[in-house]
Amino acid sequence: MTVSVIIPCYNEEDSITDLLIAIYEQSFPRDKIEVIISDGMSTDATREKITDFRIEFPDLKLKVVDNQKRTIPSGLNQAIRAANGEYIVRLDAHSNPHPDYIARSIRALESGLGDNVGGVISIQAASEGWISQSIAIAAGHPLGVGDARYRIGSEPREVETVAFGAFHTELIDQIGLYDETLLANEDYEFNVRIRKAGGKIWLDPAIQANYIARSTFRELSHQYWRYGYWKLRMLLRYPETFRWRQISGLFVLSWLVLGFFSIWFPAARWLLAVETVVYGSTLILAGISSGIDKKSFLFGVGVPLAIATMHFSWGSGFLWSLIVYFFDKIFRKEQD
Repeated sequence: MTVSVIIPCYNEEDSITDLLIAIYEQSFPRDKIEVIISDGMSTDATREKITDFRIEFPDLKLKVVDNQKRTIPSGLNQAIRAANGEYIVRLDAHSNPHPDYIARSIRALESGLGDNVGGVISIQAASEGWISQSIAIAAGHPLGVGDARYRIGSEPREVETVAFGAFHTELIDQIGLYDETLLANEDYEFNVRIRKAGGKIWLDPAIQANYIARSTFRELSHQYWRYGYWKLRMLLRYPETFRWRQISGLFVLSWLVLGFFSIWFPAARWLLAVETVVYGSTLILAGISSGIDKKSFLFGVGVPLAIATMHFSWGSGFLWSLIVYFFDKIFRKEQD
């Protein structure tokens, strides 16, 4: 059997070498692996790093394809089109799979446990700084990511989605490629189509990888705003996939509505105050717990800030997407 490891990539000079070394050190037979990096025309030293790796480790099949559209789903599709393997293992340029990642993924697929299988992703800090570490803690905290099994862990079980994932190449013939109209949430949408076709998504916590979180609040905000924006677009297609953890949009909306009406109505002011106290207290408790665990009061500040950044960025992106969607519908209606 042969495996094609596909990696969408753009300006990843800091992480691409570590990822390639992790793939090189996999327990799965190296001569059965090909690596396809779909590069979004990187402007940093990413391609030079890949070239250096090729020279140092020539026994790993590695090729680079151009992703002219510079989006993740288009990059994945370009890599799949160039793949020759019987199986596809999708990884991220910020990820670092454990040595048995590929072997365990293929074993689960061959055992018929699922049509797309994945494992638990452990979030790692991008640096030793307290902000970077706070973001990593928040990105793996239930308050930040809800009940996402691939983030908080689980027993082996059927799930709605997995991070990255591995699947038989023939699956593409059945359900199609990744949806290039979604610039985020493409993995979830891909898994929705698998489930609608009668397939199973399987999570095995023994399949493990590390993921390097964003290093600044600005980067984190941009990431989660994008997640929220495109999640709304996916939910409009598949409303049955809405989950409680996605109420951030309503949460942000409630602050805006209560803030507006509190100008005139005391009841709105009281509700806004209660919501603020409850939310703030919850964040503070999460921060205190993290600060005690890490033995630094800085995490007592950083973790609440990171979680709040995730919530408000996701919620704002979600609401903005909704506004754009309705205005677009009104504009098209007027044109008709």
